[in-house]
Order: sequence, then C-alpha cells, then structure tokens
Amino acid sequence: MSYQVIARKYRPQRFADVVGQEHVTQTLSHAIEQKRIAHAYLFCGPRGTGKTTIARIFAKALNCTGGPKADFDENDPKCIEIAEGRSLDVLEIDGASNNGVEQVRELRETCKYVPASSPFKIYIIDEVHMLSTAAFNALLKTLEEPPAHVKFMFATTDPEKVLPTILSRCQRFDLRRIPTSLIVQQLASIAKTESVQISPEALYGIARGADGGMRDAESTLDQLISFCGNKIEEPDVLSMFGLTAQSNLLELSRAVLSGEVQTALQQLHDLAKNGKDLSRLLSDLLNHFRNLLIFQVSKGDLNMLEVSETEAGSLREQAKLADTGAMSRIMEVFTDAESRLRDAVSKKILLEVALLKAIEARNAVSLDAVLKRLQELRDGGATSQPTPAAPAASSFSRPAAAPVSYSAPAASTAKPAPAPMALAETPTAIAPSSGDSSLDTLWAQMLEAVGRASPFTRSYLLEAHPVSFVKNLFVIGFDPEFSDHLALVDNARNHALLQTKLSELGHPGAQFKFIKAEAPSNRPSPVAPTAPVAAAAAPKASAPTAATKPAPAAPPVKEKTSPIQFNKDDFKNDPLIQKALEVFKGQIVEVRA
Repeated sequence: MSYQVIARKYRPQRFADVVGQEHVTQTLSHAIEQKRIAHAYLFCGPRGTGKTTIARIFAKALNCTGGPKADFDENDPKCIEIAEGRSLDVLEIDGASNNGVEQVRELRETCKYVPASSPFKIYIIDEVHMLSTAAFNALLKTLEEPPAHVKFMFATTDPEKVLPTILSRCQRFDLRRIPTSLIVQQLASIAKTESVQISPEALYGIARGADGGMRDAESTLDQLISFCGNKIEEPDVLSMFGLTAQSNLLELSRAVLSGEVQTALQQLHDLAKNGKDLSRLLSDLLNHFRNLLIFQVSKGDLNMLEVSETEAGSLREQAKLADTGAMSRIMEVFTDAESRLRDAVSKKILLEVALLKAIEARNAVSLDAVLKRLQELRDGGATSQPTPAAPAASSFSRPAAAPVSYSAPAASTAKPAPAPMALAETPTAIAPSSGDSSLDTLWAQMLEAVGRASPFTRSYLLEAHPVSFVKNLFVIGFDPEFSDHLALVDNARNHALLQTKLSELGHPGAQFKFIKAEAPSNRPSPVAPTAPVAAAAAPKASAPTAATKPAPAAPPVKEKTSPIQFNKDDFKNDPLIQKALEVFKGQIVEVRA
C-alpha cells in the first residue's frame, strides 16, 4: 500500500474531530437535529483550516444510512464512499478548472435528476471564487430555487470575489485561523501515535510557522520526521522555517525597549548572518509588541494571548519598560517597515533603520502631549522650562565701569515700579512705566540684531516692550492682548538667541524673563538707530545763546508700531518653522500674513 501523508491520514472524519471550528460544527449539527437544512452553504477562511473537510463531513451527515443525523457512524458504507470520493450522489468540482458557462450549464442539467441511492444530491465546489461572472450569473436561478433533493456547498479562500448575488443566497460560515495551542495539542497527539519524540519548543515552533493552518502544521511535521527521524528538537524546526528562536526574539525586543542600540543591531546582524528570514523576523517582532500592548491594556490577562509560558514571563518583565503610548509608536514603526519590506532592495538595512526608529519612538512625545503642554503654558502665562545657563565670565570682557543698569522710571503720576522678579517666581502683570531712552535704544538695537538671525522671532518681539534691565536680568513684557505670544517665544532657543545678541551689544551673561505687562503710553517704536547721533559726532560747540536756544520739545506722542513687511519665503525658511515641520512630520499648506 502506498504511503499516505499525515495531513490525509489524520484528516477529521466527524464533526467532533474538527479542531478550532466549533462555531461552525455546532451550528451544522444543530441544524441537522432541528431539520433546518438550507439548500446552499458557503465556507470561507484561510488555507488549511478545514473548509472542504467540513463540507465532506456535512455531506456524510446528510447522506448517511438513516440520515440525516449528526452522530453518524464513520464506518457506514455510504460515509466511506464519500470519504474516498466515489459516491455518485456527492460530486466535488474544482472551481478553478470548471469556471465557464458551459460547465455551469451542464451542472444545471444534471441536478434535475434524483440521487441514485441517497437522500440528497450534493455539489461541493472548491475555490468557488474562481468562477467567471458569466458562470455565476448562470448559476443564480438554480442556486436560488434548486430541486428539493439538491444541496450546494461552496468553499473559498477569497469571499470578496464572490458576487453579492451569490452570497445572499447562501448561509455563510467564516472559519478562523486555528489557535497555536490547539495546533500544538493536535501535533502532540499525532506524534505520540507515530512514535515520534518531539520537544515542546519544537511543537510550538511548528505551530508558529503554520500561521493558524492545521494542514501546514501537519505537512511540516511530516517533513521533519523524514528529515530528523523519530527525534525532533527546536533547532530543526527553526532551520526549516527560517524562524528566529524565541529567546533571540525576546532579547531583541528587550534591547528596543531599553534603548540599547548596539545590542539591537548586533542581534539583527547575527540573525541575518545565520540565514534567518528577515520578513518573518519583522512579523514576529510586530506580533510580540502587539502581545505586549494587549498584556498592558488587559492588565495581565493571558486569555487574550496565544503565548507559551516562557513568553508569558517575558511579557510581565517587558511590560514594565514602556507605557502603552510607546508600544503603539513602536508598532507603527514596524508596521510601516513591514509594508515597505517587500519592495526593499536591502531588507537588512531597512530593518536596521526600523530598529533605530523604534528606539527613538519609545522616547518620543506624542503630539497630544505637546499640544496639552502648550495649552498649559498659555493658560499659566509662562513656562517652567529652565533658562539656559549663562556663558562663562571669561568668554566676554565687561567694561571696567560700574555695572550698567537699565530700568524704566515711573511716571510722576504712576505708582513706583516693582522690584525685578526672581526667575523662580510666578510672573505677574507689572504696571506700565514711562519710556527710558537708554533702555529703548538697547531694545531697538537688540530687535534689529535678532531680526537678522530670525525674522520669525522678531515678528513676535515687535509686539513686546522692555520693562527693565537690572542686575543682568532683562524683563520683557507683552500687553494682555498679546499674552498668547508668551508660550511661543519663551523657550530655550529664543533665550539663547537673545543672550547671544545682547552679548554682541556689550552685555554678556544676561538672562531673560517674559511677563505679561501693559506697555507705557509713551513707548517709542522699536526702530534701531541707523547712524550715530549728530551731536555726538560733531565737535563740541559753545553753549547755546538765547537766540539759538531750541524750543521745548513737544510732549511725546504714542507711536503705533508699523506693520512688518511679511515675507513668505523667510517664514518658510525660518529655522524654528523647519524644526517644527521635522518634529511633527508636517508640511506647509498655506501661509497667511
């Protein structure tokens, strides 16, 4: 007698033998018991999950001696005929090779005849989605109103290609991938019957490689027995599938979560050097991080996961290394890499880049967190971000004269100006003070210097005004109507820029504080002087006489700041804007002045 492969030798013969599809087998059994048998059934699902097998078992239940009955005797002659494919009343048709209108027309003619010796004439059409549209349409009328003795059973791996008019005339059953644990149990039972010694790790490796298909798992076991004999270990399975050992996969995921770049890249190099399937490695990594995320969300419920005891222990340890947000970002990186891996010239390089991005994604801050922080800064009026340290005293030379102190003196009718605030204090609104020429001049010069480095920053500072410059602390105020600008300018980058420009103007080591304060009514426009004062450049003249004495100056009038000339190219090329686009992976759609 010729050798029979394991997949055929241990093919289920009764509903009770089917593994992992109880939702289908129980429904069909109850339908038989309640005599609610439909005329057309459609079995959908991945390969190797039991579609055709269940159709044959259902045919046995309908045409067995004394049937229909769900608990038939598998040794019944009629059941044996169906199992061996020689029953005249159960016809199996290959949809791929019989997909034309002519074959369907022949089927319509033959189904009119009553069955030879059974209650029903049953047509099992495998891969029914391969039928042409014309063939489907030719089958519609017969499928909707077949003779009472005819039953149709369709099987397909791609139900989306089946016409909706066909689907609506069938009872549809979706078979799911078989859980890993059930595949392991079935393989262990087969190995025991075949007198084969196989380690639990090897069984789990076969089940992982089968990807939910029992037929694939049984075919692999058959091949391993031929390769290894009666003793099978995990390395044998890994070498056949090109799979990565569970220990190596867990170590690689731990390196990603711990931020160990060198360890992660070294692990990948060793696996690629040993000929591991990088596509499968990436898929296993993605599945592992999915398990970590589910483990965190479910608070350690292992009922939602298909993992071994070793992997369950690793999940408990690694779940503590990152939160759910970090897990989601890492999964996004690996998902993107998986979609691009098929077209990649160098899969190893793409996977190396994915590992680096995943490590960076673990420490990244989500956009929601950034927006929330900005809203907090806007509501609070200031940021708690530490001010950059002042440059060392040796880097700049301070004039030998006494320290320069700029302040805005109070007007004769205004309250005394409050003392400068410490950096740690909460900023409060400071009463407006009258203009001071030295402070205003320094402010205008600093705005001009800042504008050459960052026009974008200068555009915000034009709405501000200097409050005081005492003890190396420069206080800058914004009117209440512009208080929302505080969160935009009060950051480390702008502090460093202002420190640099003020150092160039002869005041190194200064620190800055942004507050909400009303501008004085006589504050001049922040325009830097373009030339030295004429009186300072000219020779010293004699004291003015009464005839030449100038008239008293008119009282200062509040000037309105002229609008800045807005340049869209300068805005787009501003370093701060470019950095924001890089961080948030965005693009400028429209620029409005």
